[in-house]
Amino acid sequence: MSLLLLEREAGRNVEVMWLTGRLVPDHKTIADFRKDNGTAIRKVCARFVALCRMMGLLTQASVAIDGSKFKAVNNRDKNFTRAKMDRRMAQIEESVARYLQQLDTADRQKPSEALKTKTSRLKEKIAKLKEQMHRLEVLKLQMLATPDQQISLTDPDSRSMATSGRGSGVVGYNVQIAVDTEHHLIITHEVTNVGTDRSQLAHMAKETKATLQAANLDAVADRGYFSSGEILACEEAGITVTLPKPMTSHSKAEGRFGKQDFRYLVEEDVYVCPAGERLTYSFATEENGLVLYRHSTNACQSCSIKHSCTTGKERRISRWEHEHILEAVQRRLDEHPEKMRQRRETVEHPFGTIKARMGATHFLMKTLPRVAAEMALHVLAYNMTRVMNIMGTKPLIAAIRA
Repeated sequence: MSLLLLEREAGRNVEVMWLTGRLVPDHKTIADFRKDNGTAIRKVCARFVALCRMMGLLTQASVAIDGSKFKAVNNRDKNFTRAKMDRRMAQIEESVARYLQQLDTADRQKPSEALKTKTSRLKEKIAKLKEQMHRLEVLKLQMLATPDQQISLTDPDSRSMATSGRGSGVVGYNVQIAVDTEHHLIITHEVTNVGTDRSQLAHMAKETKATLQAANLDAVADRGYFSSGEILACEEAGITVTLPKPMTSHSKAEGRFGKQDFRYLVEEDVYVCPAGERLTYSFATEENGLVLYRHSTNACQSCSIKHSCTTGKERRISRWEHEHILEAVQRRLDEHPEKMRQRRETVEHPFGTIKARMGATHFLMKTLPRVAAEMALHVLAYNMTRVMNIMGTKPLIAAIRA
């Protein structure tokens, strides 16, 4: 709801007048209140979730976790990545060269008043472009000093992020939520300016488990959250996660056997390939902080289906030291494929509702702390609406007063 609308409703809507005790703040006062009380707003949001738990609405420790991109105040033209900056500077150089060429052509023509006016206009354009180039050079130095080599001029904390649409993107924030699968209440949320979900699973799941005060938690997410380290952290924290593994194998994409076509024998620590050969342990290595065990066989050279398996001398299979945890995740998914449908039905409803209420502009505030406070207000409003729809207004008011 816009601040001007709140200002108007405070003077005409009887229900709002009752809630505010007949106070009639103007939109600037409302804006300042939101800006100056971010910490308190976030605490109220968390306190309402605790109230829902006390009312018995969060008895099942089962959640769906997802993230969605929300637009910031920052316009796309006011955000620069390294590639975007290089393209813009190249465009300016091309324009300057084109105008200089036009000046050279004008110098060879017979002087006239019209030609003088045209020459003056071209010189003004070149001067403006050189000023733009100077500003971009200064911005580029600032941008290269940032960790992600990206800079936003209107909202410095917002970042350019890819969205699901091909070739599309948004300058904004990545909002993470954990939603109760029974009543679709948002238990935990967080606003980040990290464009991917891959590093968010364990943190969100642990925060949700602590909020619910549960001994164990069942969490479901999409393939964007798949990370071996994150899944291990969840396992160690007593959190059971279910999510699909993204298909990243070049072999499978090119029509050859993938790792899933090889059967692993736990007792013997060997893989059996589609041709029946055994791939035994060869050596251990470390990649991206993960300890991997390599399994291979020397029977590939004489194999009749080698062309369907590998283009190298021999096929190697890598096994993470905690691979059994990933295999358990895959088994849960195979046994309960309906969980992916449950995830969509659970987590997309809150995001859709909140974005519809926010409108096309999405966030109105700038910088991460203030955007987080604005999001907390939206989550609080969504949760209150859900509880009123579930149990009615009077029981909610009674619980709040108690």
